Amino acid sequence: MNQTAMAENKAITISFPEELSEVQEMVRACIQCGTCSGSCPNEFAMDFTPRRLWRMVLMGQKDDIFKSKTFSLCSSCYYCTLRCPRGLPLTEAMAALKQIAAKDGLSKYKQSSLFYKSFLESVRRHGKVREMEFMTMYFTAMKSPFLPFRFAALGMRLMGKGKVHIQIPSKGEGKLKAIFRKVEEMEGR
Repeated sequence: MNQTAMAENKAITISFPEELSEVQEMVRACIQCGTCSGSCPNEFAMDFTPRRLWRMVLMGQKDDIFKSKTFSLCSSCYYCTLRCPRGLPLTEAMAALKQIAAKDGLSKYKQSSLFYKSFLESVRRHGKVREMEFMTMYFTAMKSPFLPFRFAALGMRLMGKGKVHIQIPSKGEGKLKAIFRKVEEMEGR
């Protein structure tokens, strides 16, 4: 390689999206062996294999990563983490990608983010899930008046079997308020 080509190579800098830096650090030592893909029980449904996703993370391809459904299909079974020959925290890296998607408010993941937020709000209020309140909060947050009708038949069957109870909405006793407050404090909110 001549001097000019070497000077041109030194001038090239690749900038990666800042949000991916934590995930990149987690998978930096990936040797692309494919053990994670071979271990994953959901790989058949993913558009990119976990191995390819890690390569995309290392290359900083944020747009392609978040257009993908690969990380959202991770069921956190830990097979990839347990079998990784490098001992990488792959399940935690997938969770970090899910958190980035939720934090950025990506429309593709809005529905599941609202589901989890409604679930946790019900738990925070009562120390357990009150199904009717939880689903009411979720449907309200989704701002789709026809969405509840998709679940009406299931709801009626569950009520018939005594699995879901109609309860009067309340503010709750806040049994877990201290725990939620401590978590928020630790997360720096």
